[in-house]
Amino acid sequence: MKDLDDAAALMAQMGARARKAAQVLATAGSDRKHAALVSAAEALWSGRDEILLANAEDLIEAEGKGLTPAMIDRLTLDDDRIRGICDGLRAVAAQHDPVGETIAEWDRPSGLHIRRVRTPLGVVGVIYESRPNVTADAGALCLQAGNAVILRGGSECFRSNAAIHAAMATGLRQAGLPDDAIQLVPTRDRAMVGEMLRASAWIDVIVPRGGKSLVARVQDEARVPVFAHLEGICHTYVGATADPAMATEIVLNAKTRRTGICGALECLLIDWRFYTQHGPVLIDALLAAGVEVRAAGELAKLPGTVPAAEGDFGREYLDMICAARLVDGVDEAIAHIRRYGSNHTDAIVTEDLQARDHFFANLDSAILMHNASTQFADGGEFGMGAEIGIATGKMHARGPVGAEQLTSFKYLVEGGGAVRR
Repeated sequence: MKDLDDAAALMAQMGARARKAAQVLATAGSDRKHAALVSAAEALWSGRDEILLANAEDLIEAEGKGLTPAMIDRLTLDDDRIRGICDGLRAVAAQHDPVGETIAEWDRPSGLHIRRVRTPLGVVGVIYESRPNVTADAGALCLQAGNAVILRGGSECFRSNAAIHAAMATGLRQAGLPDDAIQLVPTRDRAMVGEMLRASAWIDVIVPRGGKSLVARVQDEARVPVFAHLEGICHTYVGATADPAMATEIVLNAKTRRTGICGALECLLIDWRFYTQHGPVLIDALLAAGVEVRAAGELAKLPGTVPAAEGDFGREYLDMICAARLVDGVDEAIAHIRRYGSNHTDAIVTEDLQARDHFFANLDSAILMHNASTQFADGGEFGMGAEIGIATGKMHARGPVGAEQLTSFKYLVEGGGAVRR
């Protein structure tokens, strides 16, 4: 097919340019990368009117296609969100440059001195939906880690991505770095997604950022290693000894601050002993905030709740909807999370440190939290400036993927004429 042939040719062209740029970035000094990111932030802020205009056009088109409120929220930009993107660029610029960092070193009886040092991955491919901020975040983190990046954003934010990418390109040029260090796929042709997934000659790792169907497709079709992030089915377990005021504030924040992010609470587990002592305080607070509570068992008897079906657990709502049930102790909470969770982020609210330690030891989510909102599952909140996604797999990067996680390592071995006997 002609479209597929065109996509293959475009992928080869972009891939070759990215490989060449990656060779430059691998030895680019920290000062040049810092200058590029600061200049990009300045260009992005000074060009915010053009970015907002492009975003408005994307929003009109998206609303006409009937996108969900969560998708619209992810797509929407305003001055505050653009300022946040700029702050993220500056935060990444201010971070320690991971490239060349010695991770470990040791001497061998043979006379060898061995160092394990961080090195760029090479070329990163990022496939994402709805979030125009990813254009800047991914570009910045890949650059800081010495990688070239090929970005394929969703068609719903095509104009917004292009406007943000223009500011990133300005930063690269002003720092004397190649434009091809951060490339944006210039077409909405869906065939490019397949081409990127098969581009093992050009791309070293793929990072998907989007809905379940996109990530599942990437995992199924990729011939390139993937940093996987399937779903954010985040649980909060409120233990028997939890402070009710603290628990209420945490649960409300985790569910309602921003419902469309992967760190939003999707299932609330309440210890029977907490419920016996404090009653439906948590459910009442959610209902008062406008959350639809899909409740199981005893909680389903509470006025205003909706009886939960089996499919309501293990579901990423990304909306003002929350599943809820009572559990008999921390072990039952752990069993529920093991069955229905996605290994993204899960939290316990308790004053019992033994219960906390048991929860931490017996769950293998990428992020586990104690007395904190799951909305903190974000690279910026972890001090990474930004993140390219939350990896829920177990290979290489896990949790927030920042600049350091976008490096590999190599061994530098020095001897004084050593030969092996």
